[in-house]
Amino acid sequence: MNHLERARRVIELEIAELKRLGERLDGSFLSAVELVRSCVENRGKIVVCGVGKSGAVGEKIAATLTSTGCPAVVLHPVNALHGDLGLIADGDVLLVLSYSGETEELLAILPAVARLGVRILAFTGNPNSTLAQGSMVVVDTNVEREACPLELAPTSSTTVMMALGDALAMVLLEARGFTREEFALYHPSGSLGRTLLLKVRDIMRDKSQMAVITPQMLVRDVLHEMSEHKAGAAVAVGEDGRMLGIFTHGDFARHFQTTPEIGEKAVKQFLTLKPVCVRGDRLAAEVLLILENHRIDEVVVLDAEDRPIGVVDSQDLARWRLA
Repeated sequence: MNHLERARRVIELEIAELKRLGERLDGSFLSAVELVRSCVENRGKIVVCGVGKSGAVGEKIAATLTSTGCPAVVLHPVNALHGDLGLIADGDVLLVLSYSGETEELLAILPAVARLGVRILAFTGNPNSTLAQGSMVVVDTNVEREACPLELAPTSSTTVMMALGDALAMVLLEARGFTREEFALYHPSGSLGRTLLLKVRDIMRDKSQMAVITPQMLVRDVLHEMSEHKAGAAVAVGEDGRMLGIFTHGDFARHFQTTPEIGEKAVKQFLTLKPVCVRGDRLAAEVLLILENHRIDEVVVLDAEDRPIGVVDSQDLARWRLA
């Protein structure tokens, strides 16, 4: 058997154990969901505890729970015995991860946790273990065999435990009605955060950077305004300040072919009326679609009364990492 065959064998074994996990999920998993949901809805938190590889899995589960709206922290059992039990408060749930259910460091904290009245949720491969007997809810993570050829290194068992944590977090996400917008609030620096939190008004160039003109202005004066503002388009407004249309460098080039004296004419006859615009309270990500769909380089931003308040240039999207 070569290296690739061995690698595939490991993956196949872990897939088989994941399928077994899915097939045997039962009422205990539902009880785990309700236990955690009740805790979070009553402003409690999930305290995740494990040792060794299970501890590493616990850190990932805690991170996933926290990022999806269920506050979770990691508690090392040794530190818990030396003062960190103060991390646990009334109403919290202690999620304990131990495949054997007989890990000494974990069992040592159970009496103290019991005195605090904290509910215990156990992920263990041994439903008859000491840990299971001391827990309110037990979810079975038993595997028939590890993917390790020596049957020593935790492999299938840790994969199953992590997948179970993902399943718990995702079911809770749906059960609690957690939204994409809420997810973005917890990930403000990520691409999803930028996509869901940034509004057009956050990325636009403000009115001071726009070439705002009147329809009566001569084209040569309009071009001067555009040059002064380093803008690719001029926005024409009426006496009430509402937008009438735009005039771009592209418009000048096209009309110059048939009207060489365009510079001495009023810009009103060359305006693009009812151009593509966007409201300032729209999502910034929508501007990318507007620019792509209409094949334009700039889009004017309007307020609720159709008055121009800014402009978004295609170059701005790259700066905000939206393109």
